[in-house]
This record gives sequence, structure tokens and C-alpha cells, in this order.
Amino acid sequence: MLPQWIIEKKRDGQVLTKEEIHFFVEGYTREEIPDYQMAALAMAIFFRGMTFDEVTVLTDSMMRSGELVDTSSISISKVDKHSTGGIGDKVSLILAPLVACCDIAVPMISGRGLGITGGTLDKLESIPGYRTDLSSDEFLYVLKKCGCSITGQTAKLVPADRRLYALRDVTGTVPSIPLISASIMSKKLAEGIDALVLDVKWGKGAFMKTLEEARELARTMIEIGRRMNKDMSAIITDMNQPLGRTAGNAVEIVESVDTLQGRGPTDLIEVTMELASCMLILGGKARNRNEALDMLQKHIDSGAAYEKFKDMVRLHGGMVEALEDTSQLPSATIHLEYPAPESGYVAEVNAEQIGKACVVLGAGRSSVEDTVDHAAGITGIVKIGESVEKGQPLLTIHANDEDRLNEAGSLLDSAFAFSTQRLSPPPLIADTIEEKRNL
Repeated sequence: MLPQWIIEKKRDGQVLTKEEIHFFVEGYTREEIPDYQMAALAMAIFFRGMTFDEVTVLTDSMMRSGELVDTSSISISKVDKHSTGGIGDKVSLILAPLVACCDIAVPMISGRGLGITGGTLDKLESIPGYRTDLSSDEFLYVLKKCGCSITGQTAKLVPADRRLYALRDVTGTVPSIPLISASIMSKKLAEGIDALVLDVKWGKGAFMKTLEEARELARTMIEIGRRMNKDMSAIITDMNQPLGRTAGNAVEIVESVDTLQGRGPTDLIEVTMELASCMLILGGKARNRNEALDMLQKHIDSGAAYEKFKDMVRLHGGMVEALEDTSQLPSATIHLEYPAPESGYVAEVNAEQIGKACVVLGAGRSSVEDTVDHAAGITGIVKIGESVEKGQPLLTIHANDEDRLNEAGSLLDSAFAFSTQRLSPPPLIADTIEEKRNL
């Protein structure tokens, strides 16, 4: 069989066999199939889609393209969470240590920024010394030591997805439900988890622009998980405006530390607590949402969650002092307030435009080879429904380059809209697709 035959078959809308999918993934992993042929197949999948059988086989093939993490030596429930990506989404940084305080292991293999969305690894690497390249043995060691670990894919762990993830970003094939689903689930299932909670974003700052697309993605991943014997839960959350009041890398670490210390923005806290409560239910630590929320709040109030985060950072080689004194995190040389052009109520904070501005500033990547500027980003973002006066800052831009600053400013010109009447934002949590243990 030849790779081009498989590409042609999918291009023509036919269903690929298990053998064809395995052949393509194995060949790509061994670098016998080049990027341009994988890009062609990805584009064919983008336009033609995949059946549940196909995407489950694709997920399994990608998962088995490298080593699997053996978590059998960890006796407690192993539950992870994954977000499909958004602007200002730093939930994982807060949620992992918080849930670990509840006697649940949280093995989290995360990714870098993709398109306009930020990457958890990029945020963590703004902490001096933090390693995101742990081996499987090191990953397990940290997990056993403090109950949570957030790391990246090594060359040996899901290598097929590691290559394809970067390729999708530069070939216009990111918003494909089969490819997103297989990418997420292959990494998550390789972690050796018992259950998974999904945060599927919809809106202007998400890959899924409509609620129905988000529901379809959630259902696809839940179906993959069920077919592979995992307990699954998903919530659909709004990403029409950024989550929290910061977008970038180091600036999001600061906001995460504030949230772990009980000073976070309301919307960030709401989404984090909802996802964390789902994890406690799936992990068998809480019987219902209210019981879970009570447990979680106690660990915030006591400072245990913040201490757990510091433990994880220390075990990853990170400089804990930069969390205790966040002025030691990377800081931009230029700080420019972006003023409101008129008085009124904020009617729109376009997450997509703010995400693009962050990429331009250097907080994200325009190409695979780009180096992220951990200091660049945006803080103090106003929220829909808030009252502003003309000239009042709508946000503050953090930059290290005047040209990048000016380009970002032009993108922000279309990020805001105003009204003479107060408007309510869309509900943060639009839907729950599943929230029960498989029996």
C-alpha cells in the first residue's frame, strides 16, 4: 500500500480501514512518510471527516506510536482534565494542584500554543527552570511525590501526535473535529488515566465557533473514551471573551498564583471549580457537585492548593521564589495602557482579536520555529457588562518591541464594542454533555 492511495481514498470521502490508518501513522512516526503527505491527509480529513470507528483507530494508533505511561503503581484514582484551548485559559495551572489536594492523582500531558490559543507549557516555562520535558520515570516520580505533574510530550510519548500537532498549526487544519479529538485523546490515554474531564470551548476565541460544533467535538471525544473504557465528562464553556483578565505567559502565571490564593477573577474561578468538581465526582471523591465544591474551597482557603502548586513547580526544577515574588518572572520593557475610545458599557471583548494581538506581541507562535516571548502579553482586560469612561484603560499591553506593539494595537482597535445599556455576557457554562461514572 502507498501513502498516496490512502490520501486519495480519504479525499474521495471513503472510510479508511484499520490497517490503512495504522500504516499511515506508523510510517509518519518513523519518518518514512513525509510532512507533505501527512499534511495532505490532514486536509482530506479536514474536509471529509471521519467515522467514530476511524477516529478511534486513529487515536489508538497515535497513542501506541510510542511508549505508554504505566501508572499501575499509583493506587488512587487518576483523573485528568483537558481544554480545547482559548484566550487567557490558565485553568490547568490552578486545577491540577487543587484536585491533587483531594487525594486524586492528576497526570497532565499538555501542549504548546496552537493558533491564537495559548499553551500551558509556554506559560509554565515562563517560571525560570521549570522543565516540561520530563521522562516517563520522572513524570511518575513527581506524580507520586505531590499528586500532580504537568509536562509535555517527550520524543517517546505519542510521537505521532507531537509531529502532527505542530504540522496542523501551520497547514490550516487545526479546527478539524477528528484531528482535534485524536490529538487530545491519544495524549490523555497515554497518561494511564482512569477518567477524563473535558473543557470544550466555543466562541470567537475558540476553534469551535458555535455551540453545536463544540457539542459535536465533546460527543466525539466522549465516544472515543467510552470505546477505550474510560470514564468521561464534558462541559461546554464560553470563549467569546478571554477567560480571566490576562492573556500571555508570565502574566497568566501571576493571575494563577492570585487565584490559588483566593484572589482570582470570578469567571476563572467559576470554570476552574466546575471542572474540578467533575473530576472529584469521576474520581469517586465526592457524591455530588455541592460536596465537591465544598472540598475544593477548603483547599483554597487553607492555602493547601497554592502550596501544592509550589511543590509541583519545585519538583519540575522551577524557581519557587518567582511564585512568592512574581516580580522575578519575565517582565516586558514596554507597558502601554489601551484607552477606551468612548464612555459606556462594554458590549464585546473579542477573544479572537486579543489572541491575535498576543501572537503578534510574541506571546504565541506564527510558525513552528518561533520562540515565545514569555514576558509579552495583555493584562487588566475589561469584561462584558462593565462600565467604562472615555480614556479609561481597557487593558494594558506588555511588549518588548515597538513594531510589535503598534501591530497589536491595530488589532485591538476592533476588539471592543460599547453600548449605552448594560449587556450580560453569554453564560460561562453553556452545557454539560456527560457527568457520571460508567457502570
